[in-house]
Amino acid sequence: MSFCCGASMVGTKGTLKHYRTQVHNVPLLFCPVCQRIEVHHRVENEYEILAEYAHGDGAAHVDFQDYVMEDEETIFENVVNRESEDALEVVQSQIDMSLDLLAVAKWMQDEKWQGELKRRLAVMSQRRLQLQHKA
Repeated sequence: MSFCCGASMVGTKGTLKHYRTQVHNVPLLFCPVCQRIEVHHRVENEYEILAEYAHGDGAAHVDFQDYVMEDEETIFENVVNRESEDALEVVQSQIDMSLDLLAVAKWMQDEKWQGELKRRLAVMSQRRLQLQHKA
């Protein structure tokens, strides 16, 4: 499980640009709060090798799935949520986890952590309102 700014990161697949080469279907983790994106740690080395070779060959596009045969279920088995899930359920799950962590931070009297979690909760609550208005 990967965390960022107090949030558990969401698993997905996406496109990354490496110089002039776009690498499609790369397993990614992204933070629903700060929008940070990173290549999933299980395929990070493979991504770097493929991206470098594709760039060296002058390829404009390359599909990660064509070269790296990783089972999607195995890659994302350690993430709390996936982008393919209902967005409102993902946000609610993130809020619930943050509230649990906030209780721990209060018990530990960690003011800095409490502040970070409260900021995270504010962002996620705003996102939940947006999703509810869309529905």
